[in-house]
Amino acid sequence: MPSELVAANLTAVRARLERAALAAGRSPTAIRLVAVSKTFPLDHIRAAAAAGQADFGENRVQEALQKIDASADLKIRWHLIGHLQSNKARRAATAFQCIHSIDSLDLLRRVDRAAAEAGAAPELLVQVDLASEATKFGLVEAGVRALFETDLQAARLTGLMVLPPWTDNPEEARPWFRRLRELRDRLEAGGAPPARLRELSMGMSHDFEVAVQEGSTMVRVGTAIFGERRRDAGTENRQ
Repeated sequence: MPSELVAANLTAVRARLERAALAAGRSPTAIRLVAVSKTFPLDHIRAAAAAGQADFGENRVQEALQKIDASADLKIRWHLIGHLQSNKARRAATAFQCIHSIDSLDLLRRVDRAAAEAGAAPELLVQVDLASEATKFGLVEAGVRALFETDLQAARLTGLMVLPPWTDNPEEARPWFRRLRELRDRLEAGGAPPARLRELSMGMSHDFEVAVQEGSTMVRVGTAIFGERRRDAGTENRQ
C-alpha cells in the first residue's frame, strides 16, 4: 500500500474520530487511536508513523517482537491487543507499553513480576468476557474486581477492554460498550482507584464512533487504516 494511501486513510479515520467525539460532547484528544498493524509489513507501519501515528497494536507476541526490533528507530508505542499466553508474559511485559488482554489474576501477577524484574512499567487492561463467546478470551464480570484489588510492584492497571460479538451493524455493538462502561462505573463506586479505571479500550474500524459515544478512550483501528487483511489471518480480535 502506498504511503500516500495510508496517510489519507489516517486522515479520514482521525476526522471520523473527531466528529464522533465532538458529537458526544467529548474532546477528541481524550481518545487514543491505536493503529492495528497485525499481519501488515513494516513498510505500512513506517508509512503510518510518518503520517504522525504513534500507537500501534499487534495480536501475536512473536510477530510483534520482530516489528519492534525492526522499528527501533521510530518513536512509537506498542500495544498487545491479542491473547497473551502465560509463557510469553515475560517477553510481553518488557516489549509492550500497553497490554489490553489481561484475563486472569495469574497472568496479571506474572506480567507484573516480569516487569518488576526488568524495570518496566507497562499499562495493563483487563479483557472482560461479556458475551461468553467460546472463541474469545476474557475474564467474566464476577472475577474482574479481584484484579483491581491486587497490589502490583511495577505494572500499572489502567482500565478495561472488550471485544463484542462481531456484527456488521455498529448499533448492535452499543449494548456491549455500554455494559463495559457501566462495569467501570460500578468498580469505581465500589472503591477501585479511578487511576486504575481511566481507560476503556473498545471500538474497531466499523463501530468506533458508537464506542466513542459510549465512553471509549482507546479505539483499535486496522482495516480502515491499512486495508483488508488476508482471509487466513484469522477472525478473532478483528479490528
